[in-house]
Amino acid sequence: MQDELRDAYVDLLRRAVLGLTVGPVTLYEPVPTGSGRLRTLAMRALRRRGGAAVAKPVRYDLAADAEGTASVWNLPPWPMTMVGAVRLANVERCVRGVVESGVPGDLIETGVWRGGTTIFMRGVLRAYGVADRHVYVADSFAGVPPPDADAYPADEGMELHLWPGLSVSLEEVRANFDRFGLLDEQVTFVPGWFRETLPGLRDHVWSVIRLDGDLYESTTQALENLYPGLSPGGWVIVDDYEITACRRAVDEYRMRHSISDPIVPVDWTGICWQKGRPS
Repeated sequence: MQDELRDAYVDLLRRAVLGLTVGPVTLYEPVPTGSGRLRTLAMRALRRRGGAAVAKPVRYDLAADAEGTASVWNLPPWPMTMVGAVRLANVERCVRGVVESGVPGDLIETGVWRGGTTIFMRGVLRAYGVADRHVYVADSFAGVPPPDADAYPADEGMELHLWPGLSVSLEEVRANFDRFGLLDEQVTFVPGWFRETLPGLRDHVWSVIRLDGDLYESTTQALENLYPGLSPGGWVIVDDYEITACRRAVDEYRMRHSISDPIVPVDWTGICWQKGRPS
């Protein structure tokens, strides 16, 4: 019975952070002023009449997007994560695996958006009654950094820093944890650019590290500073392997350090691998 209640809580938490407890829902979104002169004049006239505006219906049914193909531009306000059900199930398997097999170390995600995946990590630990592991929430909380193409040529042309929807404040992420009743002493926030914050975590022991930084620079910074502290039997999860810059950072890091642990595909963009145990 206890195991059934634990699994039911984890399943409900998974659905909640994915936004699946809401909907299908039809929202009405403002239609931007058109390019045609008559259309523009008509919209302005409507707005002058008691604040009226032109809107179009948009229907949301997140259950149809199990692989998380929606972007920040076409998600409603209530999901806490963009990863989709398949990648979140992978996170659950990895966290359950290290807890059940006793792999030592804390958990971290680098690049958290609204915090949904780290909220889920913390919830899984609570479901198992784990009190001696922390979840680290690492993000600039100011969006993606502009690419430094001189130092990291693979990031040239990346424009994610221009996407305001990727910038979620620390206060908002903390509030999201609090809404789920999971803002406690086992959650540690790491605000700032990875190049400045992650070196301070280099000697830390990890059991799960999840990378969601998109850029070559962000991915390399995370691997260089966190992977050495990953316990044997622990898991690396990479969210953005389909992005050329991210994939190159992963492949080159693995080659530099002679990592032969097999890469396991998760879905169309996610991968993971388990750090080999000493023979």
